[in-house]
Amino acid sequence: KCRIVFGSKEEQHGSDVRRIRRKVIDSSLPDTWEASDQNCKRVTLQSLSKEYQDVLRQFNTTMNGHYTNIVKIERIQNERWYKQYAAHREEYKRRDGNLDEKLLFHGCLNASSNQIIQECFNRSFAGVNGVVYGCGVYFHSHASYSHQYAKTSGTNERTMFLARVLIGKTCPGNPQMKVPPSGYDTTTDGKHIFVVYHDAGAYADHLITYQ
Repeated sequence: KCRIVFGSKEEQHGSDVRRIRRKVIDSSLPDTWEASDQNCKRVTLQSLSKEYQDVLRQFNTTMNGHYTNIVKIERIQNERWYKQYAAHREEYKRRDGNLDEKLLFHGCLNASSNQIIQECFNRSFAGVNGVVYGCGVYFHSHASYSHQYAKTSGTNERTMFLARVLIGKTCPGNPQMKVPPSGYDTTTDGKHIFVVYHDAGAYADHLITYQ
C-alpha cells in the first residue's frame, strides 16, 4: 500500500517518497502514442502487437520476399511534425470536401532515416535518386520498389518508412517541375509513384529496419 498526497503530488511508501508528474493528454495526437516529455520519440513496437502486425502486413504485401529478417519496427512520435501534417490535412479536407491520404513507402540510408525522423522529409535532398516525375520527395505504393533505395549499412541492415502521404490534386510529373503546376498538390507516374513538394505533405508513421 502507498499514500498519495495530492497537495504536494507525492507518492509515499514507508520512507520512500516519489514525485508524481502528470502530462496533459493532447487530443490532436494519435491515441496510440505513448506520453512523452520529448518532442521526438522512437517507440519500438512489440512483435505481437496489432500495430506491429498491421505494419508488417502492409510491408509483406508488396515486398515480394526481398528480405530475410525484420530487425524492428518503430513508431515515430514527432509532435511538431505531426501537428503540421494534421493542419495540412485539415486544410485539404476543407478545400476538397474529401481526403485522399495514402500509406506509402520511402526507402533510404540509415543515416538519412535518423535525419528524417528529426527534421521531416526534406526536399533539399530531392534529386539524389533522380527527378523523373519532379523535384520533390518520392513515395511508392510497393515496398519492393522502395527497397532499391534502402541501401545497406555496415550491419547489413536496411531502413524503410511507411508514411502517411497527402495526395490531394495530382497530375503527371516531369523532370522540369520544381513545384506542381498551379491548382495541383503532387505529381505522379499515374500508377504507384507520388511526389510531394510540401514538408507537411507527408508524415513518417513507422520505420521498418530489416535485413
